[in-house]
Amino acid sequence: MIEHDVIIVGGGLAGTRAAVEIVKTDPRLDVAVVAKTHPIRSHSVAAQGGIAATLKNVDEADTWEAHAFDTVKGSDFLADQDAVEILTRDAPNVVIDLEHMGVLFSRLPNGRIAQRAFGGHSHKRTCYAADKTGHAILHELVNNLRRYGVKIYDEWYVMRLILEEGQAKGVVMYRIRDARVEVVRARAVMFATGGYGRVYNTTSNDYASTGDGLSMTAAAGLPLEDMEFVQFHPTGLYPVGVLISEAVRGEGAYLLNSEGRRFMEDYAPSRMELAPRDITSRAIVQEIRAGRGIHPDGSAGGAYVHLDIRHLGKEQIMSRIPFCWEEAHRLVGIDAVYEPIPVRPTVHYSMGGIPVNTDGQVRSSAEHLVEGFFAAGEAACVSVHGANRLGSNSLLECVVYGRRTGATIAYYVQGRKLPEVDEQHYITEATQQIQALIDQSGQYRLAQVRQAFQDCMTEHCGVFRSDGVMRQGLAKLQEIKQQAQQVYLDDKNKIWNTELIEALELQSLLTVGEVILASALNRQESRGSHSREDFPDRNDTDFLKHTLAYHSAAGIEIQEMPVVISLFEPQERKY
Repeated sequence: MIEHDVIIVGGGLAGTRAAVEIVKTDPRLDVAVVAKTHPIRSHSVAAQGGIAATLKNVDEADTWEAHAFDTVKGSDFLADQDAVEILTRDAPNVVIDLEHMGVLFSRLPNGRIAQRAFGGHSHKRTCYAADKTGHAILHELVNNLRRYGVKIYDEWYVMRLILEEGQAKGVVMYRIRDARVEVVRARAVMFATGGYGRVYNTTSNDYASTGDGLSMTAAAGLPLEDMEFVQFHPTGLYPVGVLISEAVRGEGAYLLNSEGRRFMEDYAPSRMELAPRDITSRAIVQEIRAGRGIHPDGSAGGAYVHLDIRHLGKEQIMSRIPFCWEEAHRLVGIDAVYEPIPVRPTVHYSMGGIPVNTDGQVRSSAEHLVEGFFAAGEAACVSVHGANRLGSNSLLECVVYGRRTGATIAYYVQGRKLPEVDEQHYITEATQQIQALIDQSGQYRLAQVRQAFQDCMTEHCGVFRSDGVMRQGLAKLQEIKQQAQQVYLDDKNKIWNTELIEALELQSLLTVGEVILASALNRQESRGSHSREDFPDRNDTDFLKHTLAYHSAAGIEIQEMPVVISLFEPQERKY
């Protein structure tokens, strides 16, 4: 049996930042990171726009309180305000800390870190490295893992959380290279497994974003929080769905309909293209529904709108947002210096996740915590984003709460014994599960079932939702779950069997999708990214509370948890 003081699942920003903090706090601790890709291929590397912090390099009037208010207002007042205060107070320090680690931020002429405008933010506070900010940060953090001697298990797939008597004791993992199964026991387990964009058929997320950590948490009998809140990014490149960063609008891009008009003046006149993402995504969908979308020949009635940066000029485009130009050119043949970019909303981010307190310790209910189990980053829900995340707050959450959770773990494990684990029991179960999938002679191909599921989620729980449509989706999902029990694998080998990993991931997707749908059906109001056509208004009286959803074979049980309101009283959200 493999043993470590701490095992961290996930090699993105939150996981690597926590690992670095643990070994910096106590170099004697034996820390390991396990990831199903190599850490520098984690989805954090795709984060483009930047990381928000009140450095005041561009706008001296900015304050952490203004950042906190923007975040809470952006969340449609569902964010926990104690968590938001920590996020925004710590922001300047963590950015300076990253700079000292070697992160190459873009600079102002005076040498200070550059800051740009971003949607929903009232000041220019988003620090950036051109439009490859996640890439710049993650590479330095992975370098620091090596510097501090953190053990990396890359291309291992974690199949199960070992949770016994209310204590996380370790994980069961599978080496993709050769099908070796191992049990890892540890004094503390941390999940930093990212989001679940692959629940939908069009997403900015990479193929690894399948919600495995959330699914394993649910399978262990623990709740998932606020899963109804799925962020659609307004500017997914049409038709491929990859992201055209909000940095592009931060630099001054226009959104245009088939009439060539900047339609955001109808939806958020004070912020225009820099309105929060939920408002901008709904605006684009409404323009398309109203027949003001664009066809490839330029005529009205099509499926997308235009993102126009031609007026910025070649020099600004190539120096500030080169990756955006490159993606549009490589994937759809558009030269954005001379042509507008076709965009429409794409699934981007999960506001919900594994419920944690502000030290990253996982909750088993509104009142109780799980011993030895921690989470941070997009996989977690400390609820700094509430019902809608502001751009450039996700990298910030990963770094602030990755560091904070790492510091908590470093002290938590002091004096704790390694837990007792029945290694053979877990190895036998995992081996049998794998063999059963390989031997299964079903009637459906895996990709066929996954596509049906992703289409179901997109159709029945999208930007706009209603009771009847979601109930149909849940009924259809039950049929798809039955089909998923009847998939067969073309690849029967144990060596580099990626199809087997996809079969395991499909189970994660189905679990997460069912929780999203059930949570969305339960919330009979419109708030942030959750927009009900049958309940178009926000309802603070009945729904100013968090959703805790417990998934089991019998169905989904929903409980609630109060929202922490310590700084700002809820008010109408206008831009």
